[in-house]
Amino acid sequence: MNRFGYSRRAALIAIGAVGWTLLGNIGLAWTAEPATVATLSAPRLVVLGDSISAEYGLARDRGWVKLLGDRLHSERFDYSVVNASISGETTSGGRTRLPEILARTRPAIVIVELGGNDGLRGLSLAATEDNLAAIVRAAQNAGAKVLLVGMQLPPNYGKAYTERFANLFAVLAKRYRTALVPFFFEGFADKLEFFQADRIHPTEAAQGKLLDVVWPKLRPLLSDARGGARKS
Repeated sequence: MNRFGYSRRAALIAIGAVGWTLLGNIGLAWTAEPATVATLSAPRLVVLGDSISAEYGLARDRGWVKLLGDRLHSERFDYSVVNASISGETTSGGRTRLPEILARTRPAIVIVELGGNDGLRGLSLAATEDNLAAIVRAAQNAGAKVLLVGMQLPPNYGKAYTERFANLFAVLAKRYRTALVPFFFEGFADKLEFFQADRIHPTEAAQGKLLDVVWPKLRPLLSDARGGARKS
């Protein structure tokens, strides 16, 4: 077991699920179409992520982002959900794409699910932190609340690297006073039945678990974001 409480094998499964692009895999283009029924004037919630949020290996509209839209609707929160996630995305790519996304959607909330691919590729953590910081600042400057979604790395990347990687999400959340999900696969990272045959990406059955990890951290932001009142 590693210091985060799950086995080395499970850790390797978990980090793979951040969206490491398989050979020949083509990234998914994002769309500004809302993922839930909402009024035309409804505030937007943007998910900026990698393949975990881009429904890799799943039928369309079976991922956790679609489930999020459904839950918002069922609990009478009037938001349009925009899934701006692309398979294989890094923090650098997300940073580059974000200005156009913000201009098009003008979101009230931005969920940032990026960083895992940086770690898996052994990229500079200073650069990863800088990119995530720039993403958070840009979203906040645009008037959006931010929720950071963290990931963890397997121990074979070295203790210093894995610990710094795991901690950088909390460091940024504290610095910029954002909401934080410390570990996206909390509670099921060591359960192979919740991963696809490649033992990398979460199955359809795991999508609800992903949402349940995010929801407690997202829920307090809904009433604070501009225009985020519940429907009567």
